[in-house]
Amino acid sequence: MTAAPTVSLIPLGGTREIGKNMTAVEYGDDIVIIDAGVAFPDEELLGIDLVVPDIDYLLENQERVRGIVLTHGHEDHIGALPYVLPRLSVPVYGTKLTIGLVRKKLEEHRLNKQAKLNVVVPGEAPAKLGQITVEWIRTNHSIPDGCALAIHTPAGVIVHSGDFKIDLTPVDGRQTDMSRLSALGDQGVLALFCDATNAERPGYTSSEKVVGETFDRIFEKAEGRVLIATFASNIHRIQQAIDVAVRYGRKVAIAGRSMRENVAVSEELGYLRVPKGALVELEEVGHLPDNKVVLLTTGSQGEPMAALTRMATNDHRQVQIRRGDTVVISATPIPGNESLVGRTIDNLFRLGAEVIYKGVAQVHVSGHASREEIKLMINMVRPRYLVPFHGEYRHLAAFLKIAEELGIKRENVLIPDIGDRIEVSREKGAITGHVQSGSVFIDGLGIGDVGHIVLRDRLSLATNGVLVVVVVMDKQREKFLSGPDIITRGFVYVRESEALLESAKKQASAVLKEIEEKKITEWSVIKLKIQETLGAYFDAVTGRRPNILPIIIEI
Repeated sequence: MTAAPTVSLIPLGGTREIGKNMTAVEYGDDIVIIDAGVAFPDEELLGIDLVVPDIDYLLENQERVRGIVLTHGHEDHIGALPYVLPRLSVPVYGTKLTIGLVRKKLEEHRLNKQAKLNVVVPGEAPAKLGQITVEWIRTNHSIPDGCALAIHTPAGVIVHSGDFKIDLTPVDGRQTDMSRLSALGDQGVLALFCDATNAERPGYTSSEKVVGETFDRIFEKAEGRVLIATFASNIHRIQQAIDVAVRYGRKVAIAGRSMRENVAVSEELGYLRVPKGALVELEEVGHLPDNKVVLLTTGSQGEPMAALTRMATNDHRQVQIRRGDTVVISATPIPGNESLVGRTIDNLFRLGAEVIYKGVAQVHVSGHASREEIKLMINMVRPRYLVPFHGEYRHLAAFLKIAEELGIKRENVLIPDIGDRIEVSREKGAITGHVQSGSVFIDGLGIGDVGHIVLRDRLSLATNGVLVVVVVMDKQREKFLSGPDIITRGFVYVRESEALLESAKKQASAVLKEIEEKKITEWSVIKLKIQETLGAYFDAVTGRRPNILPIIIEI
């Protein structure tokens, strides 16, 4: 009896973490990649700008990679493309707004000319990529044009939910295509990759229109300027802010480069409707009465260089916060950003603004499905196997409970780690192996040249400081001609620690004398002895060990 055909599903990012989404679907000689996103560094990744998936496995098999298919235009799903496409030149497929945002991103990296970008329309002709065919199914999220994917293979259909929620009153009127998802379920779905971000939250996620209603109440009461900080990609929220501003006779100005660019792309492609004369340049705001002004700005996450953060610290060139302003922070802090957002809110209050944020009013709703919507998605699709993604482990554990409530067997819920190979067929599904995977760090123009050893050194320098010991040596005569001179940064304040450093110099001088007597000339041995002696001395006197860097100058 011939075994049922098998398809492999390999998450290269986006599982047991939030961000860095990338999954490879592999059947026979064909590989299709779902999304190519970034993650943003936490406080331990000192100096790192972005984190992208390790694509070594894809590069080893690049002759089999047929294309990259995108679910939507958020950074954690498209942000790695400027780093992937120069190494993996394959076609990219996505909806009109998603490709518009990708094109803008690639232009910034001067990659747009060689990119093979293809626009698809949900519900219309699918993309055929070798033996794999991909169709886009409209869903709701916190950015327009979000889609689920139905990936048709000879082994069966794989549905990828994308980031989704089920909004029955979406701002653009385009509801999730539940009829198509249900039809796929009737035909039989082999596996469902399902968004688990809000698996801990009971009930349903509120409609985006709720935020527009809150905006209306805020504008009705506001006597001065209204400033709204939100994600630059949340085009529906920007649309609602513009609509309410026009309704109350206010002009809208935009602060923040990413916000300006996204508004321009969305308006050009028809995803944002801006009445003529509603938008004004930021420079014109000062000439308008305060009760006729709305500012849309970046900085909802307290990012140090974002427009709102700079306004809150009186560091913005064009906008100064003043008493009578109403500032709306229309976002929830990404985990790790809570203190940055709190500091921004505090600074805005100090400057006399009225600050409205999620803890005070419903100025933000999630773009991700809560428990009941996840249940609805699973019941529509009715997959043989379930694979949660887009969640840390606690979210995946909560997802498991949802599956249990629906009567799904535990062995049919597969929770992979990054790089795990999941093999599914009509007969069985299991994690069967592992491929090269992980994280690549982007630091400035460097890609992958900063590893864990460099990060460890950066952390040590940041926490312990550095102490440089300089000596001049005549190697032929086996004598030290000058030094040791000690330079320190981040360890002690020199003017208040002269006695400590003078004592340290005496310790180092004693070591150098011993080295001369023993006629030791090997650099590595000399450096090690200086490090051991001063390290033990500072540990005993201060309870701290700085990074000690001996420098030997030979003449």
